[in-house]
Amino acid sequence: MVSRMAGIWFLVAVSIVSLPAVSNAGTVQLPKTGIVLCVDPQGVEIACTGTGQDGELRSGLAWPDPRFTANGDGTLTDQLTGRMWSGDAGTPTDGSCIGGAMSWQAALNYISCINSNNYLGHNDWRLPNVNDLESLVHIGVPKSYVWLNGQGFIHAGLSYWSSTTFASSTVYAWSVDFDGNRVSYTFKTNNILAWPVRQ
Repeated sequence: MVSRMAGIWFLVAVSIVSLPAVSNAGTVQLPKTGIVLCVDPQGVEIACTGTGQDGELRSGLAWPDPRFTANGDGTLTDQLTGRMWSGDAGTPTDGSCIGGAMSWQAALNYISCINSNNYLGHNDWRLPNVNDLESLVHIGVPKSYVWLNGQGFIHAGLSYWSSTTFASSTVYAWSVDFDGNRVSYTFKTNNILAWPVRQ
């Protein structure tokens, strides 16, 4: 019995010793937030020196300048993420594809429809996931939709569907509010905008 247990422990020890070395995949470069102010606990702006707040540290990958590049075909490419967005963020009608505010399922159907129409010369549009949309939020400004409209987009709206279902209750999907710069979950039956993205 002792020799059998010793043999098992020997096999376990050899297995552990022969495991390949684990290496880190690399460092992820997260972009800067865009915050340049510091505030006290009451929300009053203060000098940033020595606060350790994001407005002082401004750590992260610098945003490209310009952040968005017009492609000459009605699309803009985000130089930070590589995503290509429809330049008209207002969910426009395209042929038989009815635009405007719509339910979550209608947003998915809208994307399918514009793909069948080869919208802006492409047929691989998708409803952005919550991370795609959140990458467009500029928390250094009060209203991201105003900032986006100044970056070359037209008709940037207040709130957009993501393709991401809320895991705790599938009657909701994640949406991004560009008026209040926040991510929230919304009933899938509510009517908000859809913003096509590629890549």
